[in-house]
Amino acid sequence: MLLAAGEARRMGSGGQHKLLAEFDGCALVRRSAQTLLSSRLCPVIVVTGHRYRQIEAELQGLEVEALLNPAYTTGMGSSLACGFSHQAIAEADGTLVMLADMPAINPDHIDRLVRTFRQHGGNVIVRASCNGQRGNPVIIPKALYGAMRHLSGDSGARSLVERSELPIVDVETGPAALLDVDTPEAVIRAGGVLKN
Repeated sequence: MLLAAGEARRMGSGGQHKLLAEFDGCALVRRSAQTLLSSRLCPVIVVTGHRYRQIEAELQGLEVEALLNPAYTTGMGSSLACGFSHQAIAEADGTLVMLADMPAINPDHIDRLVRTFRQHGGNVIVRASCNGQRGNPVIIPKALYGAMRHLSGDSGARSLVERSELPIVDVETGPAALLDVDTPEAVIRAGGVLKN
């Protein structure tokens, strides 16, 4: 599941959207979706919201399903709840949740997370980390789906993960696990080109 619904408030009022910023000539949201697709995850559900028409236009031609979160203005919790309510996700043993604004995550990182999840029999939470610091993406096992569907507001899955009694396995992915681009300066620093 790719989370691409946020309002990107820290980008300022200039009309620039971080997920439409281009990295190597490709919009960040498309690049993130391609990362998931090239790691052979199926299905790839993209939760959209803010400027969803532009976001979904950037996903044209990819084997992804866009799912509009009508409550996206309330925060990430509603986007997670929306995504975990999708039938295809409800049937999966685990769901990898990736933020669409993480340009350094690559297919190898995703494959390592998935492999670790499978090696532990699917009964663990697996998350990317950097030198012991928790990061993203995260794989959520089926045991937590019910709780995920009840998230709301601006609270993400972090507190739910920390409170669960399931084992947490961290997979070292280096700085990519912590690099998200929330401001125009961060986009440029990471090698992106801002677009309106």
